[in-house]
Amino acid sequence: MKLLVTLLTGGSLLLSGCLMSREARVESDYSYAGQFRHYRTYEFISGDGINSDSSRLGEAVRDAIRTRMKIQGYRPTRRRPDLLVNFRLFEGDMRFRGYSQDDFTKWVQNGDTEDEDTPKDARKGYQPVRLLLSEGTLLVTLIDNRTNRAVWNGYASGVSVPSGPQGEIVLRRSVRSIFDQYHVFTAGYLQGNNTAEEGN
Repeated sequence: MKLLVTLLTGGSLLLSGCLMSREARVESDYSYAGQFRHYRTYEFISGDGINSDSSRLGEAVRDAIRTRMKIQGYRPTRRRPDLLVNFRLFEGDMRFRGYSQDDFTKWVQNGDTEDEDTPKDARKGYQPVRLLLSEGTLLVTLIDNRTNRAVWNGYASGVSVPSGPQGEIVLRRSVRSIFDQYHVFTAGYLQGNNTAEEGN
């Protein structure tokens, strides 16, 4: 009887895990004007909500983002950072406008970019897609500090944050999943040539 209960419990946990992972959505979209190969430094935007949250949950998100930015060769700086990092946690379901775009990694690898000099017939154009993000969403936005425009959004839905240490774990995993969509290493970083100075 104990074996049957274990099998039923294990089977139901496996089934609920499959259902949860099927409903969760982790995606990103990007600006065609982003200068992704030129960004090397970043700073967090301070503001309202979880961004200014000095609690363990807010710090868990910032720490997870710092870790991923460091792994990818980005350095924190307060003096003229290339990127500003913003994040926000939305509770419940939300409607969100994303974009149907070519693969981000290929876009960056090809060195593609658009600016005001790009002829209109050569521009990609944005194809909006309406999304329903359910059960809580963590949104991370990277903003070009020079132009003050968002260049990349990464978002994970299905982010229900329980209280206590488990909430920190959920947020750290969500950040990791979001940054798995951002495959950009700073120029020269993989060859050990990253010259951005820390703490400027």
